[in-house]
Amino acid sequence: MQDRTTRIIMLVVAVLLAILVLQPYVNSYLYSAREPRPVAARGDLAEFERTTIEVFETVAPSVVQVVSLSGRGRTTEAEPSGSGTGFVWDAAGHIVTNDHVVESGTSFAVRLASGEVRPAEVVGRAPNYDLAVLRLQRQGSLAAPVNVGRSTDLKVGQAAYAIGNPFGLDQSLTSGIISALKRRLPTSGGREIADVIQTDAAINPGNSGGPLLDSAGRLIGVNTAIYSPSGTSAGIGFAIPVDVVNRVVPELIRTGRVPTPGIGILAGDETLTAQLGVTGVVVADVVPGSPADRAGLRGVDPRAGIIGDVIVGIEDEPVRRLSDLTDTLERVGVGNTVKLTVVRNNRSETVEVAIIDVGQQGSRSRRP
Repeated sequence: MQDRTTRIIMLVVAVLLAILVLQPYVNSYLYSAREPRPVAARGDLAEFERTTIEVFETVAPSVVQVVSLSGRGRTTEAEPSGSGTGFVWDAAGHIVTNDHVVESGTSFAVRLASGEVRPAEVVGRAPNYDLAVLRLQRQGSLAAPVNVGRSTDLKVGQAAYAIGNPFGLDQSLTSGIISALKRRLPTSGGREIADVIQTDAAINPGNSGGPLLDSAGRLIGVNTAIYSPSGTSAGIGFAIPVDVVNRVVPELIRTGRVPTPGIGILAGDETLTAQLGVTGVVVADVVPGSPADRAGLRGVDPRAGIIGDVIVGIEDEPVRRLSDLTDTLERVGVGNTVKLTVVRNNRSETVEVAIIDVGQQGSRSRRP
C-alpha cells in the first residue's frame, strides 16, 4: 500500500514538472501572434494635440536652415562656419534670422523645408537687436510668410512653440509656455534688448533665428539665446519680441541698417557707477559737436576728480540704468528731441537734447 502511494506521489510530481517545463512551449504555440495584430481605434486627439499639430503643419514649411560659409585659405572654396534657423518674411524671398548666425560668414546658403538649397546674400544686419535679413538669390516657389502677431499683449503662462534646427536636426518642434516677460538681453552691439521673452520651450544650438509662436501660429518672437551652463536647453530660453522684429526688419530691407538713436555721449560703466553709489547714467565723455555737446553736457574730468553729469531722468521718467535711457531714445526716434534731467554738482537741471543717428558716426562701446 505504501509503495502504491509513493508511486502516485512520484507520478504527480513528474506531471507537475513536465507541465512547468513544457508550459513556455505550449504558451508559445497557443498564444503567439503569427499574423499582424488588429489596430485598436485611438479616438479623437486631445484639443492641445490638435493645436500643436496645426501650428507645426502651418508654419514648418516657412522655417529654413541658414548656413554661414567662410572662405578657406587662398582658395575660393567655402566651408560651413556656423548654422542656425530662419523663416520666410515675405514673398520677395527675404529670410529673417539672428545677427550672430551670419556675423562670421562670407557667403550663405539657405536650405528650405523641401530640402532645396539656395544661395543667399545679407541685405542688412542689426547687431544691437541681434537680427539680420537675408535674400534668396535664386527665385522659385516659396512657402507663405509666417503670420505676425504682437508681443505687447503676451501673458506669462500662455503656450509657446519653437520650430528650428537644433544640432542640425531640421524641422524640430518644441513646446512650452512663456515663463517671463520684460527680460533684458545684452547684444554684441553694446546695448540691451528690452522686453525680451523668456520661455521654457527647449531652445538649443541651431535654434537661433527661428520663430517663437503662439497657439494661433503667429510669430511672437525670434529665438536668440539660452541660459545654460552645459550649452544645451535648461528650460530658460530667450526670444526677441515680435514688436521689435516688425520694426527693425522692414528698416533692414529698405536701407540695410537700423538707425542707432543717441545724443553723443559715452556712458560710464554701470558696475563702477554702482560702486560709487550713483543712481543714473554717468556721462563719461561727450562727443565734440554732438547734440550733447551743444546742450552743455559735461563728461568726467579725471584731472579735477569730477565725476561729470549724471542723467537721472528722461521725458519725466526716471533713468536708473543705461537701458532706461536708450529705450526712450529709440521710442522717441531720430530727428526729435528729449528732455533730460541731469544732476551736476549735486544740483538738478533740465536740458533739451536732439536725437541723432550715432551709428553713422562710427561706434564706441556704450555710446547712446
